[in-house]
Amino acid sequence: MSYKNSAGVPAEMQANQLANLPRQTWDSPPWNRWSFQHVSEFLDTAVVSSGAIGHDNAFDLRKSPARLDSMVLNLPHLGKCELDTFLDETYTDGFLVVHNGAVKQESYFGFLDASKLHLSQSMAKSITAAALGVLVEQGLIDLNQQVTHYLPELKQTAYAGATIQHLLDMASGVAYSEAYIDENSDIALTEIASGWRQAPPGVIAPNNIWEQILGLKTLEEPHGSRWLYRSIETDVLAFCMEKVTGQRLPQIVSELLWRHIGAELDANFTIDSSGYGIADGGFNACLRDYARFGLLYLNEGKNLAGEQVVPAAWVAATRSANHQMFAATGSIGLPDGAYKNQFWIEDSVDKAMMCVGIFGQLIYINPVQDLLVVKLSTWPSALNAEYKVDTLSAIHQIADHLSH
Repeated sequence: MSYKNSAGVPAEMQANQLANLPRQTWDSPPWNRWSFQHVSEFLDTAVVSSGAIGHDNAFDLRKSPARLDSMVLNLPHLGKCELDTFLDETYTDGFLVVHNGAVKQESYFGFLDASKLHLSQSMAKSITAAALGVLVEQGLIDLNQQVTHYLPELKQTAYAGATIQHLLDMASGVAYSEAYIDENSDIALTEIASGWRQAPPGVIAPNNIWEQILGLKTLEEPHGSRWLYRSIETDVLAFCMEKVTGQRLPQIVSELLWRHIGAELDANFTIDSSGYGIADGGFNACLRDYARFGLLYLNEGKNLAGEQVVPAAWVAATRSANHQMFAATGSIGLPDGAYKNQFWIEDSVDKAMMCVGIFGQLIYINPVQDLLVVKLSTWPSALNAEYKVDTLSAIHQIADHLSH
């Protein structure tokens, strides 16, 4: 069982957290409320340097005197409640709203504060893809080229014939199960290969991510047939990035992104036994720096100093997602949604972009409304349809409130 912020931290979690942390279930409640902000204390990590010395070189996030705490929401599942109640009910660790270039709300709860990093989960996919977009502009990666052009070792796997764009859009036909509650699923094996947990008795697991990729031999449908979420696709892309640059992923993300967004803190990736940074979900950064990353996509790829960091054409291409590819499988709460370049697209009208991670991680980017929202959470379960729907509804109501 987990606990809400309003209930206070349970006595058994108030001291000696690292010693008491259950290593096999560190990301489960209630311990995820502590562990998501202390990943580097129990998992191996590699630094993503911001290049900053203290906070002096960080790009300032201009603040507004107004706050939204007492704003009243009317949500599909929680009903009528104030914003702070919604944040409590959805196990929020950090919440930041930027509208028209100014921070309207910045809140921390539980173990999180401005100086701590928080696990991104699958928001790492969007960050990895942004760096890949820079490599495309540099001519190092061709979106239409087959993955095996960069990684010939995969010619004997189901990835033979898949293009870089197929993987960016989660549209390969490779058999890969994303069932979080099945200890024999492919995603469960990915977590073991990542070094996040030990293999349960009787489960034969790969030693690292590359070994798991080499073992994916089954093609269940032609590449490009439809969208289907496969976390391992991002890792294949990251290995392509490492191959063309001769660098490890944390260094790539540092040099192409984190040193340019005006980050105030170094970030990090968890790494597997081979030293590979886990692109599919192992990234950690502070709340404000997640906002600075999101602002790149709000501002057509430019940072707060006006420097072009991510190509504007890449941002535009990401927003041009095809709903038809997504529709056959779909996702709760996104009836008109899509998926492109490792970003979720909310609908075909505003084309708001989202970086999404399990347990409630979200960067919401709406250029039409000049709105950015970052919500870091530790839900009691990996997926929760009610929290997801209520969160998007809350963001829409915040946008309406700020526009008047």
